[in-house]
Amino acid sequence: MKLVIGIVRPEKANDVLEALYRAEVRGLSISRVQGHGGELDRVETYRGTTVKMELAEKLRFEIAVSDSFVQPTIDALCTGARTGEVGDGKIFVVALEQVIRIRTGEVDHGAVTPRGA
Repeated sequence: MKLVIGIVRPEKANDVLEALYRAEVRGLSISRVQGHGGELDRVETYRGTTVKMELAEKLRFEIAVSDSFVQPTIDALCTGARTGEVGDGKIFVVALEQVIRIRTGEVDHGAVTPRGA
């Protein structure tokens, strides 16, 4: 089991969600985050004052999947999020020691696999 974390541009959220749906990847969390990677610093004017914007708004997708869904999840995130420009984001894959579905008590593979799959 793995936790796939994708950090993507907010404007690509619908494309990422559609790609994940097409890949039959279900069960995810989305958070708004701020970060700084390879993007150039932006300068904006706020109330007449020039402000250097060092952190960019991003979305963080967290998806716990069984091993057979790791590559389809990565492919879907790449397909949905890619613009070809600096700042498209990153994907991190982290091993999960244990997963428990609270409602049923199912553990590990049974807890990350959608019901009926």
